Amino acid sequence: MLTVWLAWQVSGAGGSADVFWAEFLPGSAEGTLTVIDTGAIPISVGLQVDGLSVLTAILVTVVATAVQVYSVGYLRGDSRFPSYSAFISLFTSAMLLVVFAADLLVLYVGWEIMGLCSYLLIGHWWEDRANSRAAVKAFLVTRLGDVAFLFGIFTLGFAAGSFRIDDVIAADISTGTLVLATMLLLGGVAGKSAQVPLHTWLPDAMAGPTPISALIHAATMVAAGIFIVARLFPVFPQPTLDVLGVLAAIGMLGAALAALAQDDLKRVLAYSTISQLAYMAAALSAGSPDAAIFHLISHGAFKALLFLCAGAVIHHVGSNLLSHMGGLRQAMPITFWTMTIGFAALMGLPPTSGFFSKDAVILAIEHSTSPIRLFLYGSALITVGVTGAYAIRAWLRTFFGEEHVHALAEPTPGTAHVFDGREAPRTMVWPLVLLAIPALLLGFIGVADMDWPSAAISLLVALLGAGIVYTTWRGAPHSDPARLLGPFRGPCEQAFYVDRVYAALIARPTLALARGVVRTDTHVVDGAVRGSGRLTLGLSSLARLSQNGNAQLYVTGLLAGVLLIAVGAVMLG
Repeated sequence: MLTVWLAWQVSGAGGSADVFWAEFLPGSAEGTLTVIDTGAIPISVGLQVDGLSVLTAILVTVVATAVQVYSVGYLRGDSRFPSYSAFISLFTSAMLLVVFAADLLVLYVGWEIMGLCSYLLIGHWWEDRANSRAAVKAFLVTRLGDVAFLFGIFTLGFAAGSFRIDDVIAADISTGTLVLATMLLLGGVAGKSAQVPLHTWLPDAMAGPTPISALIHAATMVAAGIFIVARLFPVFPQPTLDVLGVLAAIGMLGAALAALAQDDLKRVLAYSTISQLAYMAAALSAGSPDAAIFHLISHGAFKALLFLCAGAVIHHVGSNLLSHMGGLRQAMPITFWTMTIGFAALMGLPPTSGFFSKDAVILAIEHSTSPIRLFLYGSALITVGVTGAYAIRAWLRTFFGEEHVHALAEPTPGTAHVFDGREAPRTMVWPLVLLAIPALLLGFIGVADMDWPSAAISLLVALLGAGIVYTTWRGAPHSDPARLLGPFRGPCEQAFYVDRVYAALIARPTLALARGVVRTDTHVVDGAVRGSGRLTLGLSSLARLSQNGNAQLYVTGLLAGVLLIAVGAVMLG
């Protein structure tokens, strides 16, 4: 409610309308609580409110509210629900601090708190070793990017003489320094927004409760990286944007192909998120932050909807696997229709929000002057077709065909419930209906800027991908349409073995080095300490021979010493 009031206040203020969000929310305001004198560059603890921050904050608060309400039904009976709910609130607060921060170091505080919250929430069911490992992986991979991100902030701050975002943007900084600083910032962006090469944590993060997946994928962690680039877009030089574009082109197509081969519904949506975030990165690379933010808002609505619908299905079936689903449209009519809207938006079908925001991205790439424009456009267009393919595959295998639902064994506590023949509880259904509205209608705010020929091309490509999968499925409803990939299915299912490469090149050598350090510490460092102790004990045992309490031995030694002294005195004169 406060965010909506803030949006109303900003919408009534004057301002420029150079970008998409400024057309609706043109005002801005900034306030500083205090200034921390560091002895060098001061830190301004303050907030900045403008169209970009308010629009993103509305997305964050709406999705977070929907997740909180949804979780009441999804985690009913969970013994750790109070801490879970508190962590969601902390997660949301951290993202809002990132969104409203007026100083880069204040922003970094929220940035890191989100990393902590993701660890705590992904590992909510830490009794399962896989969940615990997924939480640790998410924490470490994103921290790796955050180290570079922090040094990028330092580089910008020292070059500008201030960490205030407006001062950094207005400062006259050399191109070389900007390239270095923004390339470092891209490390944090790749980590938080799960972009190549730091994308591997996001599919494994599906180990957490499904509402947390919705929160991470739609409104907090992954949105933060795209938001930062849009916020600091004036300082990003073209070389950095070209690097971002290359990573986006690889990531969007690779993740879409990986989604096409997954049997786990949540992993399908996870790879879909990586692909859609790459679309936003591509729009930024093409020089259009407004298209990126438009798609970010649209994607936040329909991806949160898809994850919460997936949670309702999993809650109903008792399994994440598409092979355990099928024929659910009659048993779960509300979930069916809302998830249909979500999949339609993901595919970019009219009149859903995804149709308009995806076209804005494609159009931005078409009109870009970047040297990688053709590469980026070709990858984006192919990804549109693959997106249509994996979205229709997941939709068909979940709601159509033979009904595979039966009373499965009760899974680990809290993860899901077995099939009970009913729609999800009301606390889970109402958030689906709420999110279906923006997923369906939000795109109309961009209808005036539509390029209909471009939209028609991308729509035909999406329908072509969907049509191929539908035809294959109709021919053999019992088989997985992913068989179309043929021998290529294995690499796609394993996400092109990136995790294995990292394990071989980074994880195993690091563990071997750690074991070597332990052995060195045990046998060399600790060995030297223990050896000195043993040497002291040995020398003390020799000294003890002369201190045995025998008075006769003491007198004999004394006389022998006197005799030696006397003889020496006589012989030496």
